[in-house]
Amino acid sequence: METRPLGETGHDSSVLTFGSIALNFIEQEAANEMVEDAVQAGVNHFDVAPTYGDAELKLAPKLEEHRDEIFLGCKTQERTYYGAWGELQKSLDRLGVDTIDLYQFHAVTEYRELEAIKGEYDPELAQGDHDPGALQAFIEAKEEGLIDHIGLTSHGDPSLIRQAIHDIDELETVMFPFNYTLEAKEGPEYDYRSVLELAREEGLGTLCIKGFAKGPWPDDLPEDERPYNTWYEPYDTEEELVECLRFALSHGMTSIPNAGDPDLVPTILEAAEDYEPMSEAEQSELRERARDAESPVPARLD
Repeated sequence: METRPLGETGHDSSVLTFGSIALNFIEQEAANEMVEDAVQAGVNHFDVAPTYGDAELKLAPKLEEHRDEIFLGCKTQERTYYGAWGELQKSLDRLGVDTIDLYQFHAVTEYRELEAIKGEYDPELAQGDHDPGALQAFIEAKEEGLIDHIGLTSHGDPSLIRQAIHDIDELETVMFPFNYTLEAKEGPEYDYRSVLELAREEGLGTLCIKGFAKGPWPDDLPEDERPYNTWYEPYDTEEELVECLRFALSHGMTSIPNAGDPDLVPTILEAAEDYEPMSEAEQSELRERARDAESPVPARLD
């Protein structure tokens, strides 16, 4: 599988990142098989979070077996200093590792969250007169060898992500939405292309979320009747999944995590193994096809 430099981290990531949230919906034996299939296909970048049910625990057995082959990304939605420290320790324990390769501020969608991360006091997110912020916890954890690199993920307004890149010098990667439905729309709230361009200018690795998102689930479809365990309605045919992957990677994204439902993973894995760049004409055709589609962003966070 093709690999690409993850910004200036010194790591070359496979063009497909294994989104370990898929492990939450299957039993341990099936989880072991899925992780093994991904590793054998050449996937060397794995992404997980404590909010993904028991995905950390289910990843742990194969992670121990293949630790030297896996670049491990984890995240926290804690914004305070002590909150971030506490969740980092829990993730290290659940994953059974001494070090997390990439630790990320997860799902930053509001400016007040960014302020709290930087240690700028917010009475709704911090206790007492002052909290040093999650960034300070990340910096100290890096100094202690508990994490190697610092990143940020967001489904928020593109301007917020650009601001975070400007404000946090320690950032080495950024994860954000990118797909042809968003690219087909006009307006600053859909301008994730500008995030991609800025990240590349700043030498950051870029990770694509919602790359396989077709749109929000219909309001009249009960959650227990959805055919997939995803927070958005995904593209699900082989042709569509291949198109989604090729579109994102052809724009220079470092890597794209698979959709979260385990049933979609094998097709996406095969598409990544067979990846070929998409022509400008093909990209234009996809954007035109999605011109009137409803945007999958914003939506629930993954």
